[in-house]
Amino acid sequence: MFEKYFSERIKNTPSSFIREILKVTQNPEIISFAGGLPNPISFPQEELKISMNRIAQKFGAKIYQYSTTMGLESLREYIVQRYKIIQKMENITLDNVIITTGSQQALDLIGKVFINKNDKVLVEKPSYLGLLQSFCLYGADFIQTKLNDDGLDINELKKVLDEQKPKLAYLIPNFQNPTGLTYSAQNRISVFNQIKDKDLILIQDDPYGELRFDNNERLPYIGLNESEKNIYLGSFSKIITPGMRLGYIIANKEIIKMLETAKQASDLHSNIFAQYLISDYLYNNDLDKHIEKIKKLYKSQAKAMVEAMQKEFPSNVTFTIPKGGMFSWASLPDGVSSVDLFNKAIEKNVAFVPGDPFYVGINNVNTLRLNYTNADDKTIKEGIRRLAESIREII
Repeated sequence: MFEKYFSERIKNTPSSFIREILKVTQNPEIISFAGGLPNPISFPQEELKISMNRIAQKFGAKIYQYSTTMGLESLREYIVQRYKIIQKMENITLDNVIITTGSQQALDLIGKVFINKNDKVLVEKPSYLGLLQSFCLYGADFIQTKLNDDGLDINELKKVLDEQKPKLAYLIPNFQNPTGLTYSAQNRISVFNQIKDKDLILIQDDPYGELRFDNNERLPYIGLNESEKNIYLGSFSKIITPGMRLGYIIANKEIIKMLETAKQASDLHSNIFAQYLISDYLYNNDLDKHIEKIKKLYKSQAKAMVEAMQKEFPSNVTFTIPKGGMFSWASLPDGVSSVDLFNKAIEKNVAFVPGDPFYVGINNVNTLRLNYTNADDKTIKEGIRRLAESIREII
């Protein structure tokens, strides 16, 4: 009935596969490895309650009023000071930071500011499906570049840069979604050597970088302090709480100014109550100590999933062993569709994300994403047992 009224833009944009799956997993009997959900027991609920009371007493009506598009100054200042320490960003100032409604809005704003129809965007193969959906709205022409165990395939990257000349590149260098892989230090250098002389904006999304299990080594971003054409995305969703929907963009002042204009047209500003709350929490609590608790929890959950897969999966099914982040990536034998496996697994009340939505123009792939952070060890083991049973049946 309404088809003729809808824009070509929205008609050509697929719905989020994960959001559709999450509807299915509302059944309490289903063990879900589908969503990228932080474990609720990691949320600092008591500390946030204290912060709620404090900001209500300290700021009164300000926490309920309209605010500035760039975001709360104290929150942006915290980000500035933290990145000077953890990433050694030499020249970062308040003018380089804008607060967004989650990282997903950051992607949408970047799409609005940079992408004209058919502009070429280099992405990993596989890539984050939220990015593919967001940039699809603006008519991006995606060029997927092979992802190896240590990062981007440099030979393929060189060929794509020379032949396709993309306008933007979107990468997730730390515990990539969906594979969980991290670019090595050498691969980061090699990637930058390939792109530094190209007419290209590099976007580095880093929602998982704080969640490295075994040490606090922080690999520097690609081309850190060496290029004005880098855009960095961060989020509080994985280290404090996702429900507040707060993320941020760090970029050149000229880029931030254009993003501010785009955000004014989108939502005026992100939730100011949430900004006051998260800012107060950050200034009155030890964030690094809190992150250590999350890492300990997720390391245990990842270990439980890996051990269960090693025990239960057929020998011709491979998977990544997470060193951080929230995901493992499994590969079925060639020719076996993970979509078919999903339909079989749902019959046994276990869910995951088939690999298809992480690729462009490829269907019935043999890969799948498994999230381990939103279930306890016992549930993980039972879910993997059911999934392994489904794999044996489908093979």
